[in-house]
Amino acid sequence: MSKTKQIAVWDPLVRLFHWTLVLAFSIAYLTEDDFLNLHVLAGYYIAGLLMVRIVWGLIGTKYARFSDFVYAPKIVKQYLKDMLKLKASSYVGHNPAGGAMVVAMLITLSLTVVSGLVTYGAEEQAGPLLAWVRHWNGDLWEELHEFFANLSLSLVVIHIIAVVMSSLLHRENLIRAMWTGYKERQEDES
Repeated sequence: MSKTKQIAVWDPLVRLFHWTLVLAFSIAYLTEDDFLNLHVLAGYYIAGLLMVRIVWGLIGTKYARFSDFVYAPKIVKQYLKDMLKLKASSYVGHNPAGGAMVVAMLITLSLTVVSGLVTYGAEEQAGPLLAWVRHWNGDLWEELHEFFANLSLSLVVIHIIAVVMSSLLHRENLIRAMWTGYKERQEDES
């Protein structure tokens, strides 16, 4: 016979980061050209969130640290193969694919922010990079900014699909876990 045990996985900072990033990215993506001030404010907020998460990935709680969920590409590839066969192992923290997705999103969102700051300086003659980029080609940087924003959105869609698949495969509600901080695990009674 087995009973359910709750395991604290996602600390409050990770959960706050996750859900405020969802909100800030949504605002930035949806406001794009129509509400530039709100778009820029959301972008600055994303930049701050990314900095906090990177630091927390180095010094944070066990399951928040990169050392807990960054795996070699070979392990990620094998996990994805196992996932497609519906035989992937369950992990308390991020699984190898989830860890790779965190890293990919941190990189693409950082590139989105940087290209946005360059675009803002070059096209709007504003922002913290203005002194360095005022004469740069704003059109090129705007194209890069849109590319990285769309790439980030594509990763978000893949992330949501993978979370649903993993939740079904392992019979755990990962969305609830990201709200509450706890995962439920079955444990055999001896």
